[in-house]
Amino acid sequence: MGLIQRVIEAAGIPTIGISIVRSYSEKIQPPRTIFLRWPFGHPLGEPGAVRQQRAVLFEAFKALYSITTPGAIIDLPFAWRRFDYADYREPAPFPLPKPIQPASGATPSPPAPE
Repeated sequence: MGLIQRVIEAAGIPTIGISIVRSYSEKIQPPRTIFLRWPFGHPLGEPGAVRQQRAVLFEAFKALYSITTPGAIIDLPFAWRRFDYADYREPAPFPLPKPIQPASGATPSPPAPE
């Protein structure tokens, strides 16, 4: 996904990745990533958990603005099935972010299968 993100960013469109395998994101270094220590197949949360899914999406959009270094990863504090989303406050509206590019010559290959 990180390689696709770089191509989209090069076209002038900011991107954000949602990762549940931090080691892959560290190797691929997509432009921007948020990380959740959640089970496979659930990057946005549990089915039907609207508050949980909205919180992840809001944090992803917020990361579009806060990440300015290519390859940076933000760890979200949401624990699987242990976080109370009733207390989560959605961020205020913000302007569109600008795309970021990796340092020149930095085009890491995708990780080898384990």
